[in-house]
Amino acid sequence: MVNVREDAKTFVSSRIRYAVLAAMVFFSAGAWATTPDVAFQLDPQQTHITFTLGDVLHTVRGTFQIKQGAFHLNPATGNFTGAIVVDAKSGVSGNGMRDRKMNKEVLESDRYPEVSFRPDHIEGNISLQGTSSVRVHGIFAIHGSDHEVTVPAEVQISGDRWNATMHFTVPYAKWGMKNPSTLFLRVDETVDIDLAASGSVTRP
Repeated sequence: MVNVREDAKTFVSSRIRYAVLAAMVFFSAGAWATTPDVAFQLDPQQTHITFTLGDVLHTVRGTFQIKQGAFHLNPATGNFTGAIVVDAKSGVSGNGMRDRKMNKEVLESDRYPEVSFRPDHIEGNISLQGTSSVRVHGIFAIHGSDHEVTVPAEVQISGDRWNATMHFTVPYAKWGMKNPSTLFLRVDETVDIDLAASGSVTRP
């Protein structure tokens, strides 16, 4: 004979386990969804951008100035939003004639006065204390065009301060900018960019 009482107990027990599991998933998802963002404010005076361009005779090195930057990280989802904005007219390499040509003919900085990077997601986890190696995905905007990039980054957080370094290559000629090479001087069609950023961090 079928034991109705035992079957009922088994059914009720399984339903309770299911309800408990569903509640755990629900509340866990809610907790992740409502995790407050961590705010990263960039200090332009403590942030440096350098560029390196090779040619047949020597290597050209220079700098650009940061205008502003701020980011928000959601540790639960990896969403990383905000922007770092660079003054395109601020590029200097120690040679006035070369810099004027860079601004006028390559960057066309009168027409495109800003260069920016707008991240949207981080691959990996940023530790809120200590050093982390991650990859930052986002949009690099230069010379009036947007380009999807993923940039490796080293991030260090100590107390209420953060530091980060990034290195990536910009294929400026492929992206529609003029190669400034002449008959007697040939330069690379890519330029290396190094970013050393610093600022304050606010935890929830």
